[in-house]
Amino acid sequence: MTCNEAEILLHAFLDGELDAGHAREIEGHVATCPRCAAALRVYGELRAAMSRSDLRYVAPDSLRARINGMFPAATPRASNRWTLFNSFMLGSALSATAAASLMFAVVRSDQDQMIAGELVSAHLRSLQAERLIDVHTSDQHTVRPWFNGKVDIAPPVVDLAAQGFTLVGGRLDFIDGRAVAAIVYRRGGHVINLFVTQGSSFGRGSTLKTMHGFNVKLWSEQGLYFGAISDINADELQEFEEKFEAATR
Repeated sequence: MTCNEAEILLHAFLDGELDAGHAREIEGHVATCPRCAAALRVYGELRAAMSRSDLRYVAPDSLRARINGMFPAATPRASNRWTLFNSFMLGSALSATAAASLMFAVVRSDQDQMIAGELVSAHLRSLQAERLIDVHTSDQHTVRPWFNGKVDIAPPVVDLAAQGFTLVGGRLDFIDGRAVAAIVYRRGGHVINLFVTQGSSFGRGSTLKTMHGFNVKLWSEQGLYFGAISDINADELQEFEEKFEAATR
């Protein structure tokens, strides 16, 4: 294992997210590499420092009093049983709606977080042991039919070299226990893995997350679900999505 490969995996190793094989490789590497051992030690110290309780700040009561003083006091209103009953019913309805919305948001957030974690793992796997590409070509008309019979969809494949994102090939991968198409692009020296599937695993709408130093962009389009991951910055990954969608339309 090289230092460049180890550097990608150090955070995941520290968080206990690597499989046993990669964890052993990291342990063996840092045991003989002072540079990576020092980096791992710094990351551990930073993580411990950020979890200290004395870093938390509790706002003083005077701040609450100042904020309350900025708003006029509520004017008392006469009430009767009917008003109280309506208020109770309205409050119950609002509470139920809020609870349902919160539950949906929590479930959606958890699902996105899980998928983002799967994409990070698949991205890291692809960078190891020459597993990045099964069909190596910049010809979109070769990459797309290569997936025939391997996945249940015909993934859109476009060459975005003129827009700064070079198509380099594709491979078969697995996310959330199902086979997905992985289309590989490069932005300079950076790899972009674009995963394409059918179904609701990736969720609906568009979200951007950062996990373990990688940016993950999830979106859906015309019944297909996309997940792009790379270590390029968030603006560049957003640009990639926009250029890809424009080309597929």
